[in-house]
Amino acid sequence: MIYQSFAQLYDDLFDPAMYDQWLDFVASRVAPTDGPLLDLACGSGRLGVQLAENGYTVSGLDLSEEMLALAAKHAQEAQVDFPLMQGNMLDLSGLADQYQTVTCFADSFCYLEGLAAVTTAFKQVRDHLLPGGKFLFDVITPHQTDDVYPGYMYNYVDDQRAFLWTSYGIEDEAHSVDHDLTFFIHDMDDDAYHKVTELHHERTYPLTDYRKALAAAGLTLQRVSADFGQHDVADDTTRWFFEVTREA
Repeated sequence: MIYQSFAQLYDDLFDPAMYDQWLDFVASRVAPTDGPLLDLACGSGRLGVQLAENGYTVSGLDLSEEMLALAAKHAQEAQVDFPLMQGNMLDLSGLADQYQTVTCFADSFCYLEGLAAVTTAFKQVRDHLLPGGKFLFDVITPHQTDDVYPGYMYNYVDDQRAFLWTSYGIEDEAHSVDHDLTFFIHDMDDDAYHKVTELHHERTYPLTDYRKALAAAGLTLQRVSADFGQHDVADDTTRWFFEVTREA
């Protein structure tokens, strides 16, 4: 029940403008007629629904049943076809299909435990990507984990809830951060606020490590950019956007 509460709260509070930017990033690189698309770690399905609304043949996969339930709800409300699957990106052997495009955004790879796990996930993508297919994803940068997030705080309050977000750097693990997330949710039955907490851990790596992991997975890196593909990377880039292909 706690994570179910978080799934809905994340969905409510996430900046919708970012979904528009991810959609533009995909649409400028992949056409709806190019073939089937798999959105890994699709979460509440906001991006997948937008892709479906724009003519893409898109499916979604996520580890969380609660997120998939929200995704199904959003697809039904939008009246689009958006097949959903529960699964772990570290083992996609249960997927029978291959895809022309695989996407994975919102720094989902940064939640995996170690670079070996990231490489495994890349290999799973390669195995389910058609030759000539594209793999589009993003991750936060070491600048984000090392310079921006430590000491970061964000607070949100409305009539029914309050949200407190505090981030901490991790001294003994390079380019890592913990996010301490706390919600106070108003219960009208007893006119009280109930506290719900969760700790999220993220880790990223130098760009050279991602290049090596992609190569080890049999994938070809075409470009890394910043700002949803609008600019070249710089020292102060907070999120890298990767354009990758499977050549054979």
